Amino acid sequence: MPNPLKKDDAYWMGLALNEAVKARGHTSPNPMVGAVLVKGGKLLAKGYHRRAGLPHAEIEAMRRAKQLKGATLYVTLEPCCHEGKRTPPCTEAILRSGIRRVVVGTLDPNPKVSGKGVKQLSKAGIQVKVGVLEADCREINLFYNHWMTTGRPWVLLKAAASLDGRIALSNGRSRWITGNLAREWVHRLRGEVDAILVGIGTVLADDPRLTARHPKAARQPVRIVLDPHFKISRRAKVLRGPRGTRCWVVVAPDKAASKKAREFSARGVEVLACPLGSDGRLLLRNLLRELGRRSILSLLVEGGAVTWTSFIRQKCAQELLLFQAPKILGADARPLFGELGLTRIPAGGLKPYAAEWLDEDLLTAYRFD
Repeated sequence: MPNPLKKDDAYWMGLALNEAVKARGHTSPNPMVGAVLVKGGKLLAKGYHRRAGLPHAEIEAMRRAKQLKGATLYVTLEPCCHEGKRTPPCTEAILRSGIRRVVVGTLDPNPKVSGKGVKQLSKAGIQVKVGVLEADCREINLFYNHWMTTGRPWVLLKAAASLDGRIALSNGRSRWITGNLAREWVHRLRGEVDAILVGIGTVLADDPRLTARHPKAARQPVRIVLDPHFKISRRAKVLRGPRGTRCWVVVAPDKAASKKAREFSARGVEVLACPLGSDGRLLLRNLLRELGRRSILSLLVEGGAVTWTSFIRQKCAQELLLFQAPKILGADARPLFGELGLTRIPAGGLKPYAAEWLDEDLLTAYRFD
């Protein structure tokens, strides 16, 4: 949080960060950006980018200020300077405004910007400072930064397990391992990601809807099912989402042109072909590249064990969100992960970075090395 006793560049950038995150879940495929205008040590205006296609944060703040001449603009991400998008370049508006100084949290990894915006401002005589609260400014756009630099979405594995690492009883029953607060947390997260994915085993066992059912959910994610052999029932709930939402079923190439695929297409369900590896499993990197081309910046993988294990074996996950319930289900219950084929104990592999109690359940967030 900004320190009100020390109104330096970090303080004002902190206010800009607070603005940026107001749009969490709403801006994809654009980044979250916040802006603050200051003059003589006093706040003139604040603004944030609300949604793709709407004005950028700098413009939102500038429209709220009456006198910009000599002001300082604090913005969490480098102002854009390129044409060919739904909004005009922010650098042009800044140059016309009379703003004297621009403080930038972090550069934009978009190759169309990536330093060009600050260079254009500096060349025009505006004082530019880059790197204030840079780590925080980068962190809020983790999904965007990863997608922009790799072409693939940021993948989060989400799992709920007992203390002994079990996700269901031997008879398949899994409702409910965690409590209400943990499930509400997940539904809110679903509304912040671009897509949610499960394997066909989860669909056949649980028949999930994969929708975001939280009053503060930002939107409904794309629903994706990994189903190489096209076993999904035509009556599966995941196929019937809220109006205007999308569902994609990922199958092996020889199933993509089948009669069933044409039936699904006629119902508005898209069938995507993905090649198989030598083990008969879908090649996830190929799928992730395709999702990236479709502007999927973040992917929440909710199971089951076979699917989580595939993402780990193929090194295709960036994050693990593990919800642990104070329950012991025993060795006859179903495990969290399948076989990994390890012959020695890994040195590291996961780094915890956050933890939170949700009533009696513990959420621990990890990043993969």
